[in-house]
Amino acid sequence: MELTVLTVPGCPNAAVLEERLAAALADYPGAVVRRRQVAGEQEAAETGMAGSPTLLINGLDPFAAPGQAAGLSCRLYRDAAGRPARAPSVEDLRRPLKQAAADGQPAL
Repeated sequence: MELTVLTVPGCPNAAVLEERLAAALADYPGAVVRRRQVAGEQEAAETGMAGSPTLLINGLDPFAAPGQAAGLSCRLYRDAAGRPARAPSVEDLRRPLKQAAADGQPAL
């Protein structure tokens, strides 16, 4: 399972994603997380970054909405009640991680 966290420099929500991702990865002690800072719109489009922070699992964003444009803007997620959140919850992160571990691809 390949994990990449994409952020813009100084992203205020990156630490929240990192903290929750670490908790979600407790069941995957061998998981390696790569981190990449994205500096331009073209790089955001090339990497599939739909705002900062973005988590890619095996190269795909399991939280992207269909047709969501790539970009450098601050990204908000939705919690179980539909409210804006700074990052996916630990439970929301566990679902695509479990699916990726089971079949090598994230659940979209």
